[in-house]
Amino acid sequence: MRTGKARLVPPPKTFPALDDFRLLAVVLVVANHTRSDEGQLLWLLTVLRRAAVPYFLMSSGYFLGRDQWRSLGRFLKKTALLYGAGVLLYLPLNGYAGRLGPDFLRQALFDGSFYHLWYLPALLLGAPAAWLLSRLGQKPALCIAGVLYLIGLGGDSYYGLLPQGLTCFYDGVFRVFTYTRNGLFYVPLFLLLGAAGITLSRRVSLAGVLISLPLLVSEALLLHGAGVQRHDSMYLCFPPLMTFLFSLLLNVNQGQRQKLRRLAAPVYLLHPWCIVLVRRGAEALGLTALLVENTFVHFLAVLALSLLLSRLLLQAPPPRPCPTGRAWVELDRAALRQNVEQLSSLLPEGCALMPAMKANAYGHGAVLAARELNRLGVRAFCVAAASEGAELRRHGVRGEILVLGYTHPEEVPLLRRYRLTQTAVGADHARQLNACGKKLRVHLKIDTGMHRLGIPAEQKAEIARMFRLKNLEIRGIFTHLSACETRGGAEEAFTRAQAAAFREVLCDLHKQGYPCGRTHLLSSYGLLNYPELGGAYARVGIALYGVLSRRPESDLGLRPVLSVKARVALVRELRPGEAAGYGLENTAEQSRNIAVLTIGYADGLPRSLSCGRGRVLLRGKEAPVVGRICMDQTLVDVTEIPGVRSGDAAVIIGRSGQREISVYDWAEASKTITNEVLSRLGPRLVRVMV
Repeated sequence: MRTGKARLVPPPKTFPALDDFRLLAVVLVVANHTRSDEGQLLWLLTVLRRAAVPYFLMSSGYFLGRDQWRSLGRFLKKTALLYGAGVLLYLPLNGYAGRLGPDFLRQALFDGSFYHLWYLPALLLGAPAAWLLSRLGQKPALCIAGVLYLIGLGGDSYYGLLPQGLTCFYDGVFRVFTYTRNGLFYVPLFLLLGAAGITLSRRVSLAGVLISLPLLVSEALLLHGAGVQRHDSMYLCFPPLMTFLFSLLLNVNQGQRQKLRRLAAPVYLLHPWCIVLVRRGAEALGLTALLVENTFVHFLAVLALSLLLSRLLLQAPPPRPCPTGRAWVELDRAALRQNVEQLSSLLPEGCALMPAMKANAYGHGAVLAARELNRLGVRAFCVAAASEGAELRRHGVRGEILVLGYTHPEEVPLLRRYRLTQTAVGADHARQLNACGKKLRVHLKIDTGMHRLGIPAEQKAEIARMFRLKNLEIRGIFTHLSACETRGGAEEAFTRAQAAAFREVLCDLHKQGYPCGRTHLLSSYGLLNYPELGGAYARVGIALYGVLSRRPESDLGLRPVLSVKARVALVRELRPGEAAGYGLENTAEQSRNIAVLTIGYADGLPRSLSCGRGRVLLRGKEAPVVGRICMDQTLVDVTEIPGVRSGDAAVIIGRSGQREISVYDWAEASKTITNEVLSRLGPRLVRVMV
């Protein structure tokens, strides 16, 4: 058995490509509006810079599509507010330029009230249209949006090639929209391409970009040279180029850079004002030749001023709820580190930790815990559902993520997008996954006696057939020990029989030449009681957080990671004969002081702890629960605890002074196990690492 401390590695580097490219796109918009019109090369750069807007659209479509367009209303509201702010912001410039005439209302509704604001009304019109098309299904929606885009091309880059009869149609369109990009012909296609979230391999994506980019350049130069363009926003090669580019960004995207994401909108909104300020400032200082006539310096000056003003605008952050203002969970970083080191010292040779992040990491907060474990060198995790794995990936968690439970074949795109490894929980499930026609990384689950999930160990021929399913890349095989909580007696005999059955399956597969990949069978209790059974992973769950399912008889060197706390809302006197809470179940025989705590059964506090069966800690002393626990509040008796006042923190689980209430106390009083108590801690409890 190998012993020693866990090797700590530097925090994993992330590359939030979507957020980084968002700022790059807005820089391209600034470059486009500070350009010089002289020369074909500079004109071509303008065409390439127009890729910024399709990226904005695809990015918006990606996030709208990720929740099936449920956030469309909120998205449109934010867009409308941003556009309203833009209209007001540029009224002085429109008035100075004499643009507040009879046509201003049409321009504001369809073209944008200022030249760069066209994107926002186009989005307000195009997003609902894209949503309506999406209800037809992905392929029909993309086909219809593609046809609309082709129609829009006729009024843009290909206008001069139209026969005389068609120009009448476009003349009618131009009475409403100055350009076809401003209407329904441009926005829906890129929104729907983003919502589709097409993720090709990195090699295919890069090759697609390298091929479609010169094709776009050639298309633009030919049309420009022929003098047929009415505008240069829409080209045939833009949709394939942006599809490959967005796929490449999705492939490398890891984590988020929220400050950059927030910076893009104000830079976009403010930069025309900054152009005016730079030019007026240059005139006042006599630096027009440097700051205006030199295109590159002009661009840098406008960009720098836009970034500065945007940063100042964002300095006052919007108010956020205080994480410890009501009820919360505290996670002890030092305790988690100690538990990782202690469990790592028990690992057999060649075995690594695979922490279980299911059920929000047993109520601890999966994202917070997994990111901290990443920092401690852990590179493998397991979850119960694909949605749990996707949540970890969206927050930058790296390494293998194994989905232990059943995943419906319709969720295969979720597995592929977030690079999740799926468990084939049975032979029929494996065949269903294979029938999806997409390559998937899987682990096979073998049932060695628990009779829950898995292919029965005795069905060796059926297990071998799984390796002939062409779309399943089997990277591991595992089983689950169902009676490993103790050593000795019938439980130990059953556990060793399970391990022997698992080894027989592996031996049979090796004889047939099938590679088994990473094999594993240890859970928390398996590692503590049967480490000699080995395996590539130990799927530690409850033990990682310093707790076992039931109170252990001896100290295992593990420290509880979690504490639960809540605020005192108010303290009131209960006079003799008065009842507290629902149902008149607690009537005071003499004067009592009652504190109202801001936590209830909706937060995970077991209702079975009502009427004195539960207790909390305040100022280092115990306060029993009074009456029934409510959905959002709990009443406790603080008669014997002087000085309790509104705003004090009560310890629900954890230590206060010399006293401690453990999760074992909760579980025993509720007649259940700690796993259930912890996993029921509700989402209203904010998780904070201390």
